Amino acid sequence: MLGGLGGYLIYIALLLIIPLWAQSKVKKTYHKFSKKATSSGMTGAEVARKILNDNGIYDVQVQETKGTLSDHYNPRKKTVNLSRDNFHGQSMASSAIAAHEVGHAIQDAQDYAFLRFRHALVPIANTGSNFSFFLIFAGIIFGMSQMLLLGIIFMSAAVLFQLVTLPVEFDASNRAMAQLVSTGVIRNNEERETKKVLNAAALTYVAAALVAVAELVRFILIYAASSD
Repeated sequence: MLGGLGGYLIYIALLLIIPLWAQSKVKKTYHKFSKKATSSGMTGAEVARKILNDNGIYDVQVQETKGTLSDHYNPRKKTVNLSRDNFHGQSMASSAIAAHEVGHAIQDAQDYAFLRFRHALVPIANTGSNFSFFLIFAGIIFGMSQMLLLGIIFMSAAVLFQLVTLPVEFDASNRAMAQLVSTGVIRNNEERETKKVLNAAALTYVAAALVAVAELVRFILIYAASSD
């Protein structure tokens, strides 16, 4: 157990408050900078295509996708998928997010090690996410420490995926900033504000990793206590 009321409060804060705060921060920052146009006046789709072309990546398509902040890079289909507002938008937020997703395409083209590792972890992490809680709670309810341990092992795979995601996302954001500046999409006086968008988005991954680690540690301590 985490021990005492204080430990439970910390756990609850990590599990609920931090992710909610991160999501709120992202939405607030995105809303603010989606109203500020870049000096280049390029749409997110144009930004993505320009960066791809400038890096000699012609086999990746830029597509519009449904939803809000549903932007992502699909390595299997070789597509940069931008939500409607970012696909058509000419804002700092649209440019930053488009460049970030292209950052993943550049990672893919350059065979970035952490991206390859994350891709390899996907089936293991999905299995871990699907079965870990069932095994853990069954182990706790029925007092079966071996089942609890198996659930923890499955959960560890999902947590590892969350941790590996961090360097992948931070690297993509660093690549995005470098590309936005070098291609002239943003000017020097726009760098600071554009970086705020990228930093806010990174908070969601940090929050997810913190929650995942907190859950894993909690169940490890429960297993340790049940084995005494």
